[in-house]
Order: sequence, then structure tokens, then C-alpha cells
Amino acid sequence: MKTYSVKPSDIEKAWVLIDAEGLVVGRLASIIAMRLRGKHKPGFTPHMDCGDNIVVINAGKVVFTGKKRENKVYFRHTGHPGGIKSRTAGKILDGRFPERVLEKAVQRMLPGGPLSRQQMKNLRIYAGPEHPHEAQQPTTLDVAAMNAKNTRS
Repeated sequence: MKTYSVKPSDIEKAWVLIDAEGLVVGRLASIIAMRLRGKHKPGFTPHMDCGDNIVVINAGKVVFTGKKRENKVYFRHTGHPGGIKSRTAGKILDGRFPERVLEKAVQRMLPGGPLSRQQMKNLRIYAGPEHPHEAQQPTTLDVAAMNAKNTRS
């Protein structure tokens, strides 16, 4: 018996719409990362981009559990000596680009390398409820109904 490996001509990419309002960041990011890689499909092949195209709306309304909104710190470096900068998750969510919190969470759940950079291009995150991908007719994925712990009230 031989192992089946999907060919590029056999890959079918679906469009999925996720409403992130009130969802927990880590749980949502793990579901998105799994779908970006294509691990939910029976023909999953680790070295191919066989995942779906994902559109996330209301990314500015995601929530953290516990005190992560005040205590979780995101670091970046300017490239100069002593140039480390830090911001809390709450400041980023209240700032100009709140979708970056979810984007970084998904990016850090994917394995590093050229394939994961290609898969990240299949993710579109919008802070508000509007998105320009109506022509693709995305199917809605209800993450809140998957598990009661996915939402936080």
C-alpha cells in the first residue's frame, strides 16, 4: 500500500468566512491555523499548500481569557542596539490595527518557512464587519458553536 500525496492539480481551495466577535484569541487562532494548512482535509499533504482561503471579520472584537489583555506583552525590535519595544495586547486592540493580534497568533502557530509564508497569504483579517470578498461566496464557519469555551462573555 502506497502513501497518497496530493498533486497541485487536485487541490481545491474553499473560501471560509469567520466572525471573530467575542471569540477567544488562542482558540480561534488554532482553528484558523489548522484550516490554513489543510489538516481538516482527508488528503492533507505536509509539503503542499492545500488549505483554504480564510476571511476573518470583526477581528478587533476578539477577547482574551484571564488578565492577558493587560499582562500579555508583544515585543518588537527596531534593529538598533537597545531598540526593543513592547506593547500590551490591550493597547494593540485599542489602537489603529487591532487585527494584528490575531494575525500574530495565527502566524506563530504555523511552522516557520517558505510554505507557512505562502499559507499566511491565504488569510485575510479585517477589524470591522465589512470585507471585499463577497464575489467568492465564502461559506460561514460558526466557531462559537464548535465548543462552549470558544466564546467569552
